[in-house]
Amino acid sequence: MNLPSFLWLWRIAAWSMGLTLTGYVLLAMTGGVLYYTRSKQQQRSAWLRPLHIGLGTAIVVLVLVLLAIGIVGTLGEYGRLGHSFHLLFGLSVVALVLASAWSASRIAPERPWARPLHVGLNSGLALGLAAAGLSGWQVVQKYLP
Repeated sequence: MNLPSFLWLWRIAAWSMGLTLTGYVLLAMTGGVLYYTRSKQQQRSAWLRPLHIGLGTAIVVLVLVLLAIGIVGTLGEYGRLGHSFHLLFGLSVVALVLASAWSASRIAPERPWARPLHVGLNSGLALGLAAAGLSGWQVVQKYLP
């Protein structure tokens, strides 16, 4: 089949993954400050929690963009999915990000289970992002001339 080059798509994916990793680090930092101020019962800046929520929302959007690019690019190049472990790792990241966002929306004094679940999911997300990033790098190498 004579398909156009998907190089532009991989550039968007590379930027999206880079922004996702940067956002994850910023989320970990802001989450750490939120935890510290909460545990020490200190006053925190009014902008910190909205920034944390905004970064989390951005991560959800970026990961869904990466999912769409992966599906479109792989189907366009191969006509089917499942050529590597990257599909499994990518779907795991999507599931962890969505579960983390859901658990974040549940955090409240009357639901003490939500905060540890949110933190635990984000810890697992670090491993998922590392696995998806490394396997994605291998996949993209197949497409480069």
